[in-house]
Amino acid sequence: MACYISSTDNRFYVALEQSYGTVPAMTGANRFPAVKLTAQQQTEKPARRDKTGGRTFVGLPAGLRRQTSFGVKTYLTSWTTPGQEPGYGPLFQAALGGAPAFFAGSTVSAAPNASTVTLAGGAGLSPGRAITIDGEMRFVEALVDAQTVLLNAPLSKTPAAGVPVGPTASYSPAGSLRSVSIFDCWSPGGAVQRILNGAAVDKMKIRINGDFHEFEFQGGARDLIDSASFEEGQGGLMTYPMEPEVTELSYSLVPGHLGQAWLGAAPSKFYTLTEAEVSIDNDLDFRAREFGSATPRCISAGVRKVSVSFSLYSNDAAATNALYQAARQSSPVGVMFQLGQQEGQMFGVYMKAVKLDVPQFEDSERRLQWQFTNCRAEGTLDDEIFVAFG
Repeated sequence: MACYISSTDNRFYVALEQSYGTVPAMTGANRFPAVKLTAQQQTEKPARRDKTGGRTFVGLPAGLRRQTSFGVKTYLTSWTTPGQEPGYGPLFQAALGGAPAFFAGSTVSAAPNASTVTLAGGAGLSPGRAITIDGEMRFVEALVDAQTVLLNAPLSKTPAAGVPVGPTASYSPAGSLRSVSIFDCWSPGGAVQRILNGAAVDKMKIRINGDFHEFEFQGGARDLIDSASFEEGQGGLMTYPMEPEVTELSYSLVPGHLGQAWLGAAPSKFYTLTEAEVSIDNDLDFRAREFGSATPRCISAGVRKVSVSFSLYSNDAAATNALYQAARQSSPVGVMFQLGQQEGQMFGVYMKAVKLDVPQFEDSERRLQWQFTNCRAEGTLDDEIFVAFG
């Protein structure tokens, strides 16, 4: 018996649920690297107003409603399984709603300019999906024809015929959200193991230009199941599931300073970005107040709020001044961040129409910075944000 449990002897798995709160099978493919998982379950504590003959609190009955919340922090890691989503992919599905759309890759047939690319064979792409060429990721803004795509921003150079186009996994918003089960496994095997079932992502954040690029997911869950107090029927399980055979989790981290930023109505590449954060707020409501149940029955999402905050050094460049002018005029601009710069280590986030607020001038340091805060993205129908791995 170990004298204590090391906080590094921890492994995480996540899988989509087919029905809310029903724990799916767990396999080694469901494992993902994470920095931290927080999970808290609290029982409601209503005030007792009955007269007990004294001032002593005499307790509350068993079976009161339970509220469960969670948070997951992880880094952008390499994606080494084209055709399969990364280990934490189900969390992106839970945050956005849409299933991953895979692009197997192709080659450039022709490119009349750096923003228009014709692919060999049937591309099968659609607006919002991503491609990678020569260490750069771009999103499809429109289809010119079945093989030719118009990109959201120009490539650094016009690709020549025969240049390979890398595979991607793209995620887009959807009207309804999916729930996941998150497995929290520890060593030694006799330690308390946990499962968050019915986990729904209320808020997602993407942090850019730290030591490493970071993802954060927060939300609520139906229940927090543990191996110490498990009862048959919890999460639709007959017995508490065993962890799959533990194998080496091979991945690499992407340094937080690597990537590109494209901003503006006519997108320009910015080298002056100092920090950025993209956030999604799903305004979730849990069916947790209905008669006959101590845990939520399902989830309901409200109006999605997608926003971006970023800071950049001010200069007299035309592209920088154009951002300020767009903010003054409340004109939407495109915002795209590419994280990483090698195939298999790239992640992109694209918002085609963001209304900028007039930036705050931050002059407490040696160089003037503009700070754009909580600028909201717009769309027509489930198209205000797209993300992709490549």
